[in-house]
Amino acid sequence: MFVLLMLLTALLTLAFFIALARYLVVISETLAQIGGYPDSYLAKLRLGLRAIETETGHLPVEATKLNTGLSAVASELSAVDEHLVGTINAVLKQGSH
Repeated sequence: MFVLLMLLTALLTLAFFIALARYLVVISETLAQIGGYPDSYLAKLRLGLRAIETETGHLPVEATKLNTGLSAVASELSAVDEHLVGTINAVLKQGSH
């Protein structure tokens, strides 16, 4: 009985390692298709991301310029807001008389 259990354990262990090796080969082939070749999905993605990086490389400089201009506009708009508040208050005072 002991020998039978030992042989069964050895066969199951062998079957486990064969299945493990088979699935590792399948996983390796799948990973190679994803990123192991120059025409793979990963290579295409890398090419696209590099193009996006090239096309948007000037944005940080332009965003700084835009931020400076918008800060100036914001300060001028606060002055306009103060004038409008004064105008509204004057109209309300006239309407209450």
